[in-house]
Amino acid sequence: MHSAIQGRRARSWLLATALALATPLAAQANPLTLAQALERAAAADPSRPALAARLSAAEAGVRQAGVRPNPVVGVDVEDLAGSGPYSLVDRAQATLYYEQTRERGGKRAARVALARGDIALSRLRDDVRVLDLLHEADLAWVEAVFGEAETALAADRLALAERARGEVSRRVKAARDPLFAGARADALVAEARIALAQARTRAADARRALAAYWGGGEIEIDAAALEDLSVAGRVAGPASPVDLALLDAQRDLASARVRVEESKAVQDPTWRAGLRYLNDDGAVAAVVGGSIPLGRHDTNRGAIDQARAERQAADLDLAGARSVLERRIAAAQASLAQKAAEARRIQDEVVPANARTVDLVRDGFNRGGFSYLDVLEAQKALIEARSRRLVVLKAFQVDRAQLDRLTGAHARLIPASVSESAR
Repeated sequence: MHSAIQGRRARSWLLATALALATPLAAQANPLTLAQALERAAAADPSRPALAARLSAAEAGVRQAGVRPNPVVGVDVEDLAGSGPYSLVDRAQATLYYEQTRERGGKRAARVALARGDIALSRLRDDVRVLDLLHEADLAWVEAVFGEAETALAADRLALAERARGEVSRRVKAARDPLFAGARADALVAEARIALAQARTRAADARRALAAYWGGGEIEIDAAALEDLSVAGRVAGPASPVDLALLDAQRDLASARVRVEESKAVQDPTWRAGLRYLNDDGAVAAVVGGSIPLGRHDTNRGAIDQARAERQAADLDLAGARSVLERRIAAAQASLAQKAAEARRIQDEVVPANARTVDLVRDGFNRGGFSYLDVLEAQKALIEARSRRLVVLKAFQVDRAQLDRLTGAHARLIPASVSESAR
């Protein structure tokens, strides 16, 4: 009898330990990795073609910015009608002239520089958009991995409930427990089956949401990827160079606007040359003239001050953004370390203790020393500990994805044709 009890105890301990310490899901054949998911999302980016249109628009702006002012061809007719000797049309004099305004102060060069800044800004904005897209795909991958792990845990919960029901059924048949204990066990098995079905549905939805980033399709996810805590031991990189480059480009654009406004303060002369026809004797004479605004009232001072203030704001934005990014990186790394430590302690301390409790309570239950409620409480504590660990692991992966976004870890996936000119 003692030997049978010892054998049953050993089997119970092995099962409980296996359920508690096993990885959430065994590795599947060719599961989709995070790197593969991000590569697919980047390759199928639906907004990428729009960048070509934006760049075409910006390049057209550069061409337009380099255009000189149009010349003017005009005709002046004098003495056409009047009184006295000027009442006859044959006294009229006509002047045909060519007029050209000459831009001074580097206006054209300033406009071109501003337009070229728009090209760089368009490229960098798209780079940042791609990083945001990859961050979204990263989070979708975390949800898919968590869904698989949650499904595995729900399956383990069902296995525990079914095993407990078998033990209760034997005791009920032997009249050692009341009938309601068997009914309660049946209800818990039904609840566990519902939970498993719901977990499978959520996992399937998460996989579809992830696959939608490249147009859908069947994918396999390895829930063991949720267990990867290696990033917690690495030193985070610097702030995302792509985001900082965008702020740099915005500052450069603000500086270019200052130069444009300053060039507008320089007055542009207008030159004129032409021929005058003198109707009295049919003679023709050359005419030359010119003009330049005095700049007495409008010196563009307000626009210059505005542009300089905007440039100063861009400088401050860059400094502030760098500080904010570094602070958020430090906070994310601290959060990763805390969550990794919590997940490890739950796995090393809480889960084994709860598994041992399940073993002891179940053994005592079979000997009549504990009630079915004690078994339920022990199993519930084990499942809750493992569930808590999965939640912590998911939060860890979410923080890891956030850290990758803050440091621009996936910048290499930005299409070279898009980002190459901006780097």
